[in-house]
Amino acid sequence: MQRREFLKYTAAIGAFSALPLWSRALLAAKRPALPVPALLTPDAQNQIALTVQAGTSTFAGKQATTWGYNGNLLGPALKLRQGKAVTVSIRNTLAEETTLHWHGLEIPGEVDGGPQGVIKPGASRTVNFTPSQPAATCWFHPHQHGKTGRQVAMGLAGLVLIEDDNSRKLLLPQQWGIDDVPVIIQDKEFAADGQIHYQLDVMSAAVGWFGDTLLTNGAIYPQHAAPRGWLRLRLLNGCNARSLNVATSDNRPLYVVASDGGLLTEPVKVSELAMLPGERFEVLVENRDSAAFDLLTRPVMQMGMTVAPFDQPQPILRIQPLAITASATLPDSLAALPALPALEGLTQRHLQLSMDPMLDMMGMQALQAKYGDAAMAGMSMANGHMGHGQMNHGAMGHGGMNHGAGGFDFHNANRINGKAFDMQTPAFAAQKATYERWVISGEGDMMLHPFHIHGTQFRILSENGKPPAAHRCGWKDMVSVEGARSEVLVKFSHDAPPEYAYMAHCHLLEHEDTGMMLGFTV
Repeated sequence: MQRREFLKYTAAIGAFSALPLWSRALLAAKRPALPVPALLTPDAQNQIALTVQAGTSTFAGKQATTWGYNGNLLGPALKLRQGKAVTVSIRNTLAEETTLHWHGLEIPGEVDGGPQGVIKPGASRTVNFTPSQPAATCWFHPHQHGKTGRQVAMGLAGLVLIEDDNSRKLLLPQQWGIDDVPVIIQDKEFAADGQIHYQLDVMSAAVGWFGDTLLTNGAIYPQHAAPRGWLRLRLLNGCNARSLNVATSDNRPLYVVASDGGLLTEPVKVSELAMLPGERFEVLVENRDSAAFDLLTRPVMQMGMTVAPFDQPQPILRIQPLAITASATLPDSLAALPALPALEGLTQRHLQLSMDPMLDMMGMQALQAKYGDAAMAGMSMANGHMGHGQMNHGAMGHGGMNHGAGGFDFHNANRINGKAFDMQTPAFAAQKATYERWVISGEGDMMLHPFHIHGTQFRILSENGKPPAAHRCGWKDMVSVEGARSEVLVKFSHDAPPEYAYMAHCHLLEHEDTGMMLGFTV
């Protein structure tokens, strides 16, 4: 940090601590302060230690068992430098196997942490890699096959911040937890006793697991006191299945400066920001006035996700401006992006996403029986799902569906190119350092599939048959596939051998856990 900036921020923090006790209490009394994950940097030997552990957390006055990295819930944010090697040791103290996947990092398959990188209970795994990609906000989470949804729901997720020379020179807000703030958004369902209530059944295998409580960095509707000026929010949609539509309560604009894989060429002003599960965006919002405002998510038309209270805008975070002023700016230009190459003659791969019709029918029946028409997001037989009149409510009680669904195996009912995931058999071999054009199709299937590819940051050529929005034209590792075709331009810089194949999958975690995933080598 430049000395001038340091002095300014030291003064700012001093001014905050000098506030009279009553005004500090007033800031804190109304709602919890936003928990800010610790920022962990490699030690003198370029090492970081992570422990996967169980703990307890309190939500709405009730204690729940939760899982975290180096703590009770979620994990630290790891700060890495482009071109600087790091060694991460991961110790698993849970009573079950897990893996740790580096979502968004362009690193070799051997250290990517997909479903093959199993860490048994009581065991450790050490990985070494050198981030070579530009500055970005990525994340890490489990990728245990068949259990990813549950392990993320229990609380396992953390951020990875990659810095490069360009990002350090820009005058973007960079004071962690002050004007550079992580915002991990997740929804949860809790049982009557306060425990996290996760279930993988025909309904969640069809539409995903969703809850009725929104958490931000693990807290319900917290507050962040920020200096006046530009505030940088590093947004992660960490939900298992719920898409978000982020906006502000007073309609002040958001300026998108980065997507999954890093900085855009220039800021993009938006009034609302749609976010798929697994997506990250960095936004700047101006809070020069003294008015407090909320960051919120507006209702989204997605199967199962229109159930109350999400039929109304839901607050994510209250922003309370302080009397002190921050000094960062919103730059006119951010980073250079290479021009797209000629697309003629590239290897083209076609991935067709599909759901077994039986799962589709039974999942929709269960959804409607539990939540009524409000949950159907306006879908009917015309859209590829069972029409309301077709639903046979007496066909199968919930108990039958939850316990194997009358003999129907929903664990392999979501597929790519007609096949459920097979860890032993990679689907194809991609050529290293060569552009490929991948067409990912959800035609004939009206479900939302937020699609993620390991080991690369790609460029979206088209999204659901349309050109990508301006803020989706940068580096991405997630693309929306919803009843249409999306095309991406991919290139892999590292090897992925058969025993450590990369994954390509739907990041609606219950779709991934029930077969909508394939492995491929590089």
